[in-house]
Amino acid sequence: MSETFVLITGAWHGGWSWRPVAEHLRAAGHRVLTPTLPGLHDGDDPTGLHLSDVADFVVDVVESEDLNNVTLVAHSWGGYPMTEAAPRLADRLRKLIYWSAFVPGDGRCLYDEVPPHYQEMFTAQAAASGNNTVAMPYEVWQAAFMNDAPEPVQRAIHELMVPQPFQYFTETVAPFDPALGIPVAYILGVEDIALPPGQYGWPRFAERLGVDPVPAPGGHEACFTQPAGLAQVLLTA
Repeated sequence: MSETFVLITGAWHGGWSWRPVAEHLRAAGHRVLTPTLPGLHDGDDPTGLHLSDVADFVVDVVESEDLNNVTLVAHSWGGYPMTEAAPRLADRLRKLIYWSAFVPGDGRCLYDEVPPHYQEMFTAQAAASGNNTVAMPYEVWQAAFMNDAPEPVQRAIHELMVPQPFQYFTETVAPFDPALGIPVAYILGVEDIALPPGQYGWPRFAERLGVDPVPAPGGHEACFTQPAGLAQVLLTA
């Protein structure tokens, strides 16, 4: 049976980053939308934008296309706007899927959920940017985010990313409410070390949802390195 997917990107990414996965889902007969979120188009002015604007945008994508029975999928930071949008779209949703994603806690922003070395990096990048944005250092990208790819691929994708509005990391959203009755799943890449194991590791977010993580191939950027395997897990999670 054909399904409808709306795929929400993580930080620094545009909708283009979902294309390899989307092509596999479409080949299986499904409808897939891969929007680029506000502030993440090349050349966007990030000043004046807020996390609530991103959630509004997600709601508008679903409502303007009059989509129903939708599976919303969020990667990484995308868990924040997806979680805020979900209550407003509850009657249109089939499922929420968090893929190696942050699951908002009460009163906690993304900045609160990452290790101190990331906090220091984000703060320094934003202060030096001139427009309160955070760029992804190549060394961090190579070692922790796209660690399962050869260097030419790491460099090619890194050059496509845009700076992330810092306020998207420091603003909060209300936690996911199980009372909405929306089925939820958490997918975790088996090679994902973007967050270090232990106190700051990814499994705590599945625990926050009250579900067991579903393993998927690849690391944090499996949308590029393992698109077929990731698409299959999205269909079965």
